[in-house]
Amino acid sequence: MFSMIDFNKLLKLDAGNKRSVQAKKNILASVFIRGANIVIGLLMVSLTINYLDTVKYGIWVTLSSLIAWFSFFDIGFGNGLRNKFAEALAQNNVALARKFVSTTYFILSIIIIVLIGIFIPLSNYIDWNLILNVSQTIVSSYELKLLAIIIFSFFGLNFVFKLITTILIADQRPALAAFLTLLGNILSLAFVFFLLKSTVSSLLYLGFVISIAPVIILIISTFIFFSGTYKEYRPSYKSIDLKVIPSLFGLGIKFFIIQIAAILLYQTNNIIISQLYGPKEVTSFNIAFKYFSVLMMLFSIVISPFWSAFTEASVNNDNRWIRNIMKKLFKFWGVLVLVGLIMLFISSWIYPLWVGENVVISFWMSILVLIWTLINTWNSIFSTFLNGIGKIKLQLFIGIFSALLNIPLAIFLGKEIGLNGIFIANIIVSLLGAFIYPIQYKKLIFNGAKGIWNA
Repeated sequence: MFSMIDFNKLLKLDAGNKRSVQAKKNILASVFIRGANIVIGLLMVSLTINYLDTVKYGIWVTLSSLIAWFSFFDIGFGNGLRNKFAEALAQNNVALARKFVSTTYFILSIIIIVLIGIFIPLSNYIDWNLILNVSQTIVSSYELKLLAIIIFSFFGLNFVFKLITTILIADQRPALAAFLTLLGNILSLAFVFFLLKSTVSSLLYLGFVISIAPVIILIISTFIFFSGTYKEYRPSYKSIDLKVIPSLFGLGIKFFIIQIAAILLYQTNNIIISQLYGPKEVTSFNIAFKYFSVLMMLFSIVISPFWSAFTEASVNNDNRWIRNIMKKLFKFWGVLVLVGLIMLFISSWIYPLWVGENVVISFWMSILVLIWTLINTWNSIFSTFLNGIGKIKLQLFIGIFSALLNIPLAIFLGKEIGLNGIFIANIIVSLLGAFIYPIQYKKLIFNGAKGIWNA
């Protein structure tokens, strides 16, 4: 049996500089944590479909996606905090780091109070049945309105308390942030299992337990961390400094626009599918997406420690380290392609085993979702680097153009070709970044970037 020292030597965890050592340890821990998250996520899909049915599951997924759109109302402050907090830590500036934390918590709390105050009365005037393309004989208007309020209210709490995970990631501790997500998912799974065994099918019950579970974990974690490890950065009224808002907002507004573009790119499929083909087809797409999103989760395990690590390396002008890490990420992406192909060829056997025979997913849908997944993981290599060093203006323009093109193209191809046309549209708009981002990376890393390439 290996001792911890022997285990470290075996995996060369202590080899390299401090930044690399920390990244490798986070990756190793994340393999187990996010691996567990993947398993729980797959189990959650199966339990949820069994608790509801394919149509109501499609409604749940679509409504959840709609509510998630409101995540962009942080106006990029979350990602702004991530970079600025990491920079303050690299400079050992505790007072500045505390100001960034306190001011971000203050601003986002105000934003979410206002949003909830607007959304609750406004929801009564929204025809959710029309938006989701679902008959009131399946789900009543009252139930959908109440469900939307429940999801949005807990989303608001999650919106603020999730900042503790931003701080952990900025401190190059993404595995710990992932562990908090794991705890929330475990609690959600336990709640859904309880519903399955003790209640009749109810979208309201499901929405409540899945929404409240992560909030419980985040609130407890926030108080624990700010009472211990991050006590010196604990938010306080005295540390709120509106003068740092331009610093947070200047970078944050770019992230904000990129977030909006990402939502239009990644969260509109469910609405388009529901409107063109009905909620049942949303379930088919969502199952294929969740199946191949395992690849994205695996890739995020490896890449997540490097955003803040790139920030630190950039502050210290360590381009050699950045080039070395990027080469390794390219190789890992190649491995991901092989894993994806294996998943594709066994998908027709996995789907019925996982969710039963009621959900039918075509082989072509699986191919297109896989291609889209691989393109986006490729793009994420470069976006992580660009986000870390704060050179995101070109990414911003590409994101806006892609988002504006995606919706009309997806609707057009969806009508002309069928369901697969929507995914073809997604692939087309994702290819733009796949070609341009590598060019920008090379210009930046070899000090040849000028103008928009260096903004």
